Amino acid sequence: MNSHEISLVKNSFAKVAPIADQAAALFYARLFELDPSLRAYFRGDMAEQGRKLMQMLGLAVNGLDRIEALAPAVRSLGMRHAGYHVRDEHYDTVGEALLWTLGKGLGAEFTAEMQAAWARVYWLLAETMKAGARDALAMQTRTAVA
Repeated sequence: MNSHEISLVKNSFAKVAPIADQAAALFYARLFELDPSLRAYFRGDMAEQGRKLMQMLGLAVNGLDRIEALAPAVRSLGMRHAGYHVRDEHYDTVGEALLWTLGKGLGAEFTAEMQAAWARVYWLLAETMKAGARDALAMQTRTAVA
């Protein structure tokens, strides 16, 4: 990611942060609309889940300048998600719901350039999480064989 893309993402997230609860609610509503089967992955308080989502997004956005420092935490998150049986195709749905939510929250300010920057951030994070999930599955396989 270049500095301009990082700036676009950071500036736009700063505009979403004040409406974090509403953005999270929109996100999950859209996620479950796109794939109702994903609702089964969320058993707890959805308001709390939304706060966790927005907190994680905030940490990721703030860490974009230091992606090498951010990567281990994102990889670890992917390892935990493997334990929840999250599959690769779920990341596609999450990405679609995230971009839709940002478009709703930012309106006309969510330009094509900003959308492309967010998509790049999301896929960088998603691919890192998927790598962590693969690591977790490989460890499970080695443990089962041993």
